[in-house]
Amino acid sequence: MSKTLLNHLAFVRQVTIKAAQGLSEQALDYIPEGFNNNIRWNLGHILVIQEKFAFQFAGEPLQLPDNFERWFAKGTKPADWQEEQLPTLDELLKLLAEQPVRIEKKLHDRLDEQVQSPLTTGNGLTLSTIGEFLSYTLYHEGIHFNAINTLKRFAANRP
Repeated sequence: MSKTLLNHLAFVRQVTIKAAQGLSEQALDYIPEGFNNNIRWNLGHILVIQEKFAFQFAGEPLQLPDNFERWFAKGTKPADWQEEQLPTLDELLKLLAEQPVRIEKKLHDRLDEQVQSPLTTGNGLTLSTIGEFLSYTLYHEGIHFNAINTLKRFAANRP
């Protein structure tokens, strides 16, 4: 089962990366009326949440660039950004591609390990093992993959 989960993490990540490759900066930052976030935020958010769910709850150090948690954590939005040096699409895609490799290398033999502090998600699911946290990130990334595709359609059809 552990190899299957890790394969799914790598597969889903490649699909997410492919959905964002080649987007213009304008498409990356476009926020349609009625939305709070853009594609850049969704990509950074996927990275931050998987980093926390994979490594923080496993007691491992996080490897996130400066400001990523402030820009992309749950509850953040581009309207609150004040920095001009946001990560480029290439930087985000590189970090996203590297993350599943680090997860497999560090955690492949720890998926059944109980975490110190279980978490109950907003949906009411309690995550208690490293593998459960990683499995949940597949659902999370799927939600944001859908948001990315929706935002791409809006950006392509904008006046």
